[in-house]
Amino acid sequence: MIKNKRILITGGAGFIGSTLVRKLAANNDIVVYDNLRRDAMKYFPKENGISDVNFVKGDILDANLLRGVTSFFKPQIVFHLAAMAGVTDYYRQPTKTMEVNAVGTYNVLQSVKDLPIERFIYFSTSEVYGPTVFGVKEDAPTAQGELKQMRWCYGISKLAGESLVFSYSQEFKLPLTSIRPFNIYGPGQVGEGAIQIFIRKALSNLPIEVTGNGNQIRAWCYIDDLVSATLTAAQEKKALGEIFNVGNPEGTVTILSLAKIIIRLSNSKSKISFVPHKGVDIDLRVPNVQKAEEILRYQPKVDLESGLLKSIAWYRDNNIKEPL
Repeated sequence: MIKNKRILITGGAGFIGSTLVRKLAANNDIVVYDNLRRDAMKYFPKENGISDVNFVKGDILDANLLRGVTSFFKPQIVFHLAAMAGVTDYYRQPTKTMEVNAVGTYNVLQSVKDLPIERFIYFSTSEVYGPTVFGVKEDAPTAQGELKQMRWCYGISKLAGESLVFSYSQEFKLPLTSIRPFNIYGPGQVGEGAIQIFIRKALSNLPIEVTGNGNQIRAWCYIDDLVSATLTAAQEKKALGEIFNVGNPEGTVTILSLAKIIIRLSNSKSKISFVPHKGVDIDLRVPNVQKAEEILRYQPKVDLESGLLKSIAWYRDNNIKEPL
């Protein structure tokens, strides 16, 4: 357990970041640095320790503000999650996506490189592996699709950020660990993500749109399993300088089957409709988590249906009104 540490969490108001905050807030001094573009924290105002979290509304493109925060706070641990993410962003704002994820990461690194950081956790993405991912290990070559397709600007920008982090690790001895999450879902997810969109439409008995024929395959991982692996990685000495795939191969299902399961579990009257792809898509994405199992002792504990039931209950109880 991480205790009595000064922890900076960029993107700490988002889905994954806010879950980390809730796990760490009671026993640590935390600064959340976030521009509130997607604010999941507002749904958890009364959780233990949340009221003591220090919040800075800021963008990671604001290098001066970042330096001011880090020089004053002097974090011992940094979780860097702030990023432009989501398929809509890739297509509408590819330049901004590249800027935030690459230049923003550079700004974060510059702001902490001269501090006595104990661990810097970078959140990468499974997108760095490109269009088809099955059984790929962390040391495999990364690849992307056709450069003209803006669908890949996110993966490219996150890979650039990851390369920057490893460069700082080598040149400035930054103690680094990189996490590559695979299709995370659960309470607190706002913005994009097939599961949260399907659930919210199911709870409103609205049509659920599936792109293509719905045979795209994903392996879904519940948020608590990702966070558990991340917190272990932040403390495990053998995780220094390493990259970890984190996901749940047991949660593998087609998108069409996922929609049907959510309709069943939520007792919904929603119908499934099929819509054309708006761009390129990924047909297969299933992680190899052997390295995380060996070094982080990672074992996903929440199966897909249990995680979906928890998620359905959360969205129902909170009556989420974020735009779909």
